[in-house]
Amino acid sequence: MKVINDYRGFKFLKLLTISLFIMGLPAVMPASSEPIFNPQLVISRTNEAIDIDGKLNDPGWKRAAHLSNFVERYPGDNIEPLVETEALVTYDHGRLYVAFICKDDPANIRATMCQRDQFGGDDAVIVLLDSYGDANWAYEFQVNPYGVQKDLLWTNIAGEDSGYDLIWESSAKITDSGYQVEIAIPFSSIRFPSLDVQNWKMDFWRVHPRDSYHQYSWSANDRNQQCWPCQWGTVTGIGDVKPGKGLEVLPSLISNQSGSMQYGDSLISPYDDGKIDGEMSLGGKYSISSDITLEGTYNPDFSQVETDAAQIDVNSTVALFYPERRPFFQEGIDIFRTLFNSFYTRTINDPQFAAKLTGRYDGYRFGFLSAIDENTQYIIPFDESSSIPLNVGKSYVNVLRGIKSLGNYSHVGFIVNDRRFEDDGYNTILGLDENIRLTQKISLDGQYLVTFNKELDNPSKSGFYNYYNFNFDKNTAAFDGETFTGYGLISRLRHNSRSLNFNVTYSQVDPTYRTEIGYDPWVNYRDLSSGTNVNFYPKSGIFERITPRMYMDTRWKYDGEHRWYHVFLGLEGNLRYAQSSFNVNVGRSDERWYGVDFNNLWSFEIDLNSRPSSKIAWYAGYNRSVSPALNQLVKGNEHRLDGSLTLKPIDRMTISPSMSYTISHNPDNSEELYENLVSRTRLQYQLTRALSFRLIFEYRYREVWYKYLDDETEEIVRYNSAMKNSNIFPLLTYRINPFTIFYVGMTGSYNDLGQSAFDGYFSPRYYEYNQDIKRNWSLDNRQFFMKLQYLFQT
Repeated sequence: MKVINDYRGFKFLKLLTISLFIMGLPAVMPASSEPIFNPQLVISRTNEAIDIDGKLNDPGWKRAAHLSNFVERYPGDNIEPLVETEALVTYDHGRLYVAFICKDDPANIRATMCQRDQFGGDDAVIVLLDSYGDANWAYEFQVNPYGVQKDLLWTNIAGEDSGYDLIWESSAKITDSGYQVEIAIPFSSIRFPSLDVQNWKMDFWRVHPRDSYHQYSWSANDRNQQCWPCQWGTVTGIGDVKPGKGLEVLPSLISNQSGSMQYGDSLISPYDDGKIDGEMSLGGKYSISSDITLEGTYNPDFSQVETDAAQIDVNSTVALFYPERRPFFQEGIDIFRTLFNSFYTRTINDPQFAAKLTGRYDGYRFGFLSAIDENTQYIIPFDESSSIPLNVGKSYVNVLRGIKSLGNYSHVGFIVNDRRFEDDGYNTILGLDENIRLTQKISLDGQYLVTFNKELDNPSKSGFYNYYNFNFDKNTAAFDGETFTGYGLISRLRHNSRSLNFNVTYSQVDPTYRTEIGYDPWVNYRDLSSGTNVNFYPKSGIFERITPRMYMDTRWKYDGEHRWYHVFLGLEGNLRYAQSSFNVNVGRSDERWYGVDFNNLWSFEIDLNSRPSSKIAWYAGYNRSVSPALNQLVKGNEHRLDGSLTLKPIDRMTISPSMSYTISHNPDNSEELYENLVSRTRLQYQLTRALSFRLIFEYRYREVWYKYLDDETEEIVRYNSAMKNSNIFPLLTYRINPFTIFYVGMTGSYNDLGQSAFDGYFSPRYYEYNQDIKRNWSLDNRQFFMKLQYLFQT
């Protein structure tokens, strides 16, 4: 009897052991990949310390919430990922903590040791945060396996802005089973409602680039849903925390020595090395409350250490558009975005003083910016071109913007811009805009503007544009104090789904519309365009996505004159090999420029991209077209070639050459019409996480042929305008965070001034005027500079 009882006890213990083992299986077996839409996660506060070192061995992680139900959102559609991923989430009184454990073969991991924001094609993890939960703007925090950061700001108007920077911590470590990442986001760096308990929309991603660019996410993705943040999960449990408050002070010390060639009656002129100059600048930011921030700067150094890349402009009639890179405009930049570029921050060219107030409260966003611009660049828009930037001296800029959220992915807003010039002129803009999500797939957005203008009363500043007219010759372009009012609008209907995407856009701008705080280089047009594409996702074979598409666009002036009609058919797709993609387009168009009709125009374009390994990536593009050559108003046979290469011989070094070349000939006589070459090579070497060296070499060649009637001989004379230029930009950087930085570097520009460089190209009058030219490449201008700035926070 005793033996039987022992056996029953043993049997009970055996069943208990098996049951406990089965109950524990989810903790040790591979993570589930069952798609969960809009998942929920409750996190708790930790009272233990967490050191951001990539090791994940701190006691603060013990009570962290755990999630492992990742799915592949691209190229697969909510399928099981190729590798396992886990994430941990917790917080304390001052920071949100996120950790990732990424399983993989360490030999296959792709990572670059580089400056923040500059890695591409790497393995990475991403934290997405919509702290107000209205799907109108959100933070993105990315980290690669070396712990290098990349942060972006997403808005439903302009998409992702890579120039946005925040202060946060990250560290990563490559292990025998993959890599792991630790992230700490200070509550003082982000904005969120001042509530006792937070309710945030969040998602957690992993980027896994191999033959395909795999993306895994915690939240399942519905490709028939247009609103991206609406599909994120909800994170609750964060309580008794406060968003950023306090004072930040950003002093800077700038020193430079500039020299340039002093041009006089001849190109042979002395080179003048200027004196060493130095000055201080001061910036500051104060959080008035958890929702309102005041920022100001005096005598700011708005020089751009990362130089603008040269662009092909040989057959363009409008001023070029360059992205904003200056730190002052980053706080609250999402608030000032509109469909029309109603506020183009780079029009504030040389501010002596600037201040900005931004805030968010109960579904409202607002921003006010004021600045004194010492050297204003004025651009006069015409029907088919724009003026070069004209320096008109000092001006006073004020911008007011307000937005009201109407729920997920919808808002209404207004903008008021005003610029007052020292020569008694002004430009004022009033605008309303909306983005309305009609259904899950369809949205309607638009902007409606009126501009009030009074020109400067100083014709000497408008130069040769004194001889130009606009508004059907009713107004002069000269700065003679004229007043006029203009109107503009844009409206878009968009449908986005898994398989079918289309949009219809209508816009119009009056002949008297003008904005000197935005970027609208053309006026006097009505434009109607539409685009459609259909996505196919083959389950097998070399193609992972194939997308045929069509685009149509027509434009006419206010008097009914037809400007152009374009039709493009295209095919693009992604391959299941070497992260490769392709794009092919054919086009047919008719255009009218300056009263001349150009019919039966056509174009063919092909683009190829590939990243076969972590060591190399490349792009090649070719365009062949019959298009107007605007310098002579004739048809031209144009060829354009673009290419870029990214080489990474070691993880700390990246070499990136790129090239754009275009040339056009007259099909009737084979005469060259124009030629333009821009080549740029960027070398980056990261010595440590903070210390780096960068070298940029840029070469530009530009040649445009013209014809004029010689009054004496009554013959057509053919001549050209040509330029050869080389630039070099070395830079040494020590960067502790996005705002505490030390720079030392140089910019040098060399021009080819020699007659032999363009023998027979210039007009005879040019050579007669410059008979004493004896040298070729010469230093045109050079600057040595040093900058030290340090962020103080309280």
